[in-house]
Amino acid sequence: MKVTQLALLFSTLALAAIPVISADSVPVASIVSSEGGSSGGNPTSSSRSSSATPSSTNSSSSASTPSSTSESENNSSSSSGSGSGSDSSNGYLYTTLVIEIPIPTGSNTPRISQQSSSAFQNMKAQGLTVFAVAAMGAVAENRDIDAAYERDLLILYATETGNALDVAEQLAREAQRRLFSVRLISTDAYPLEDLVHETLVVFVVSTAGSGQEPRPMTAMWNMLLRADLPTDIFEDLDFAVFGLGDTAYEKYCWAAKKLSRRLQSLGAREICVRGEGDEQHSLGIVGALDAWTPLVFGALEEQAPPPLGATFEDVNALPPPRITIASSSGTVSTATESSYLKQPNGYHHVTVRCNDRMTAQDWYQDVRHIELDLEEDISYAPGDVAIIHPILPVATVESFLQSVGWSDIADEEFHFSQTYGSLPVPDAIPRRTTLRRLFTNYLDIECVPRRSFFRLLRHFARDDLESEKLAEFCSPEGGADEIYDYVTRVRRTTREVLAEFRSVQIPKEYIFDLFQLLRPRQFSIASSACVHRRQLHLCVAIVRYKTKIKIERRGVCTTYLASLKPGDALHIGIQKGFLSLPEGMKTPVVCIGPGTGVAPMRALINQRVYDGAEDNTLYFGCRSISKDHHYGSEWKALIDNYKLTYRPAFSRDGPEGVKRTGTERRLGVYLRVVQQDAYRSERRN
Repeated sequence: MKVTQLALLFSTLALAAIPVISADSVPVASIVSSEGGSSGGNPTSSSRSSSATPSSTNSSSSASTPSSTSESENNSSSSSGSGSGSDSSNGYLYTTLVIEIPIPTGSNTPRISQQSSSAFQNMKAQGLTVFAVAAMGAVAENRDIDAAYERDLLILYATETGNALDVAEQLAREAQRRLFSVRLISTDAYPLEDLVHETLVVFVVSTAGSGQEPRPMTAMWNMLLRADLPTDIFEDLDFAVFGLGDTAYEKYCWAAKKLSRRLQSLGAREICVRGEGDEQHSLGIVGALDAWTPLVFGALEEQAPPPLGATFEDVNALPPPRITIASSSGTVSTATESSYLKQPNGYHHVTVRCNDRMTAQDWYQDVRHIELDLEEDISYAPGDVAIIHPILPVATVESFLQSVGWSDIADEEFHFSQTYGSLPVPDAIPRRTTLRRLFTNYLDIECVPRRSFFRLLRHFARDDLESEKLAEFCSPEGGADEIYDYVTRVRRTTREVLAEFRSVQIPKEYIFDLFQLLRPRQFSIASSACVHRRQLHLCVAIVRYKTKIKIERRGVCTTYLASLKPGDALHIGIQKGFLSLPEGMKTPVVCIGPGTGVAPMRALINQRVYDGAEDNTLYFGCRSISKDHHYGSEWKALIDNYKLTYRPAFSRDGPEGVKRTGTERRLGVYLRVVQQDAYRSERRN
């Protein structure tokens, strides 16, 4: 333990006597000065003047004598007795106290002991209003004294689709309700060198592909796997893990399991049984999350008990918003709107060269071959993926804005700032914006809402029947089943839900709490950078399907891609893939890619042919040679030039053809792998 000093700035009405703080209330306390506030005085500025440097603070502490204390108290009493106490017209008297408080070492955030926290509560009970707290000579402005008692909790999440982020946010909100000081950070945004200094961490980790960690977690995982790490490097770390997975896959929640084992092998202590959310559960991920939440917070509060006498907000209370609307500055025209959409970091500006339908016009599925022109030579390899951030259609956004009553203010520009202690708003979202811009480019109204959406939405319903229905969705008894039937099974969107609950009036301050982020999508690159210079090709199936709802369901990003015309501009990112290939061109390669899964195989085969390889085999499957035979003419040209062995299977063109030839071909692949010891590589989905 080490000792530091906290300079506390108090105020009380000059006409009332200042309470005398007894020695039982605080560990060490001395009133070192008492001065009247000037007209329009700022409590914060007074605090700064009284603790400008560490040396001045220390000298004040060393001067703590009974005489000085008595003198200050007498001044306070006489001021009160005279009825003046200050020359200020606002009638406040400011008093500075210096208190020595033990603070634990080895923590990034100073923490005040329970004894001291209790002392602060006693001060408040005696009528003292705390305006600011300064720890180690720094001033924390406009904070309640409760903020001084830090119970620091770090929640790290790793996600590719946003599900782990939703779970992490639910845990973070519950932690805030229980008076934890929460940091919610993605694993790819967290400084890895800081992990060794953490003491309490909850990891929320999804599983990608065949048991791999999510891409945002790759750097952290590689760091944890370093062989030179001491086996006790995390001996001060207490942690818990919640994994997201699907029992339909063999390596269920594999990333979470690996993380748990590795941290324990490095000295960390797992304080709670690992949570494992299963997509196959009748209630989805929340089925396991609901059962795990009380367990993990019970364990967390054993490690960091709440302040003495603390009370928690009701679990059903409306939480504070993430943002405050700071200003509004007129209306933005549609023509000006595009100037705000800057190229994101790591993205490249591209122009649509062609957007052609490959499937027959009378075929049920629309599959596009899209060619994009690059402004510069960009290096990418077979197996790499393109990252595309969709933009919602104008008509869809306008329909939504009208249904929620925001059409008239949709183009009014405003500035927002994040509230203190709230969950983070991504830095990529501009702080000066409009509602139309947000719901066109950044917030998703076409996704299927999660349960957390309904928990918050019920606070904004003005109709009793609608409020009652939303409460049913959130009830522990049957609420999850209600949500499944209403939205999940039929894929009802957020926009459609709000159109049905017409009485809902959403404050603008809650838009980032209520709506999910419009996340980018990934598509396998279907071209070779060497063969198709300054181009990038995509093979995309446009997602359209029907449920019990009459209106057709459509994929957000594929609908956006289908709408692009030659000459249209967009931004794309490129992410390294997971195809690992043998060195040299002599090793035979067998590619298996049915449907649009042929995209990375096209890139690989084109690259190998360019490099001079001839022993290439492709197994391709589709329904009909005349309807959805993707890149059929290209395969024929390679066959004619003896560059490719092609094995197609068409399921609808012959009643027995696929069954017979498919079995034979699969046997042939097996024999070829075994006999020639072929190099095996799987594309990560």
